[in-house]
Amino acid sequence: MSPVLAGVLQLLALIAALALAYRPLGDYMARVYSSEKHYKPEKWIYKAVGANPTAEMRWPAYLRGVLAFSAVSVLFLYGLQRAQGILPGSLGFQAIDPDQAFNTAASFVANTNWQSYYGEQAMGHVVQTGGLAVQNFVSAAVGMAVAVALVRGFARSRTGELGNFWADLVRGVVRILLPISVIGAIVLVACGAIQNFSGIHEVGQFMGGSQQWNGGAVASQEVIKELGTNGGGYFNANSAHPFENPNPFSNLFEIFLILVIPFALTRTFGRMVGNLRQGYAILATMATIWLGFTALMMWTEFAHHGPAFDVAGGAMEGKETRFGIGASAIFSVATTLTSTGAVNSFHSSYTGLGGGIQLLGMQLGEIAPGGVGSGLYGMLIMAIIAVFIAGLMVGRTPEYLGKKIGTREIKLAACYILITPALVLGFTAAAMALDTPANSMTNTGAHGFSEILYAYTSGANNNGSAFAGLNADTQWFNSTIGIAMLLGRFLPMVFVLALAGSLAEQKPVPETAGTLRTDKPLYTGLLVGTILIVTGLTYFPALALGPLAEGLAS
Repeated sequence: MSPVLAGVLQLLALIAALALAYRPLGDYMARVYSSEKHYKPEKWIYKAVGANPTAEMRWPAYLRGVLAFSAVSVLFLYGLQRAQGILPGSLGFQAIDPDQAFNTAASFVANTNWQSYYGEQAMGHVVQTGGLAVQNFVSAAVGMAVAVALVRGFARSRTGELGNFWADLVRGVVRILLPISVIGAIVLVACGAIQNFSGIHEVGQFMGGSQQWNGGAVASQEVIKELGTNGGGYFNANSAHPFENPNPFSNLFEIFLILVIPFALTRTFGRMVGNLRQGYAILATMATIWLGFTALMMWTEFAHHGPAFDVAGGAMEGKETRFGIGASAIFSVATTLTSTGAVNSFHSSYTGLGGGIQLLGMQLGEIAPGGVGSGLYGMLIMAIIAVFIAGLMVGRTPEYLGKKIGTREIKLAACYILITPALVLGFTAAAMALDTPANSMTNTGAHGFSEILYAYTSGANNNGSAFAGLNADTQWFNSTIGIAMLLGRFLPMVFVLALAGSLAEQKPVPETAGTLRTDKPLYTGLLVGTILIVTGLTYFPALALGPLAEGLAS
């Protein structure tokens, strides 16, 4: 079987699995977030944190819950890393340096999981399992809660109440993420992923020295790292490591985990607003972009440029032979179009145009299908922008799902889409202008610029994957990328929740003959075009200096 055919068949199998899970999972999540029943374990959690799950919150109260919980999470994870040297199960590792501890705490709480350290050489079992793995669950649940609050803003009228943050958070973890993770961990263990708390072992002799391997609760952390679109690996090689991702089946299963909740949330959206066709329109937009990017990535990596490429079947540098070009390309697009950041190949070794596809995928705002929760609310923001543009074309006040998109709503949406580019381009410019950050680049020229652009794009968009080649474990990068991750995660949430509150206060606008049908293919095409044009106008100059210049020169 040719490598190209193998890649296409894997893509078709993935699409079939996602299609089978779409309806039951989407409907189940809608029931979870609409339920008035509280299970006994959930009541224990509410009692422990002193929360009243039945109290409805307006958007400022909901936002305070998000920010307070996340601030406490950052402080807890930072303290846990700083105390590692005196904790049991530390495997002899010492406390993490302050700047790196801050970067890691910000990273995992922001659902970014950017790592400027070697996981197997820095973090013991307590920090990995009690700190990082826990944040993989709760940071994902925070994103889902904010998305559900925005959906309620569309679904409700004449009220500013958006639900209860604590109830949404706990239900997301207890009823959705935990059950799927238990099943997924069993599957990964069956595939060969490790799950233990063993110590460090010296294995074999290599070039006059020995290699050290340590165990860990890898399978359980791997499944939530993918399911929650987190991405932080137990080992430095991430999902290219055989302990995390043993074989082609586990690789395809992990891609499925990355995509299943973000895609299924469009069904949840349609169910909660009472119009499934609206959910299908958002799904079609996400799927069109995802399939387009996947096809482009496979084409760029399979394109042959001489005898070496012909023999290898494509650009095999930096890719695992047990996965090949096709599976690596599918994984790469899945991880950069979501806020996952997991990698099963060396992104810096992709072709120049392949690296550009990875960058552009994150720069879209990771909305196709995006992270758990963040992908849905990011796409709904773009849907509002598209409706506004359509309204300008016909001279009519824009409406979406029976809500008028007035001055306040469009200002909030505009602020949302401007935050991330400002962070990415601002920090990249500062890093290139200063001598010390530029010294961290392994490569010069266009590829070196792409390394820094990729780092801040990944951090501000809450992705976490690395272009590699960049020494990011410095005080400059640990501090600035940490700030970019926190601002890139929580500032957009401010505008999302404010928008949700504004929409919930409105009264429904009756549909007329002049109302734009947002559940038709014409609108889906308009939305795809809006996303690509807005992103292109924002980032094209930077992309032209980096991956485009490199790709055209090769």
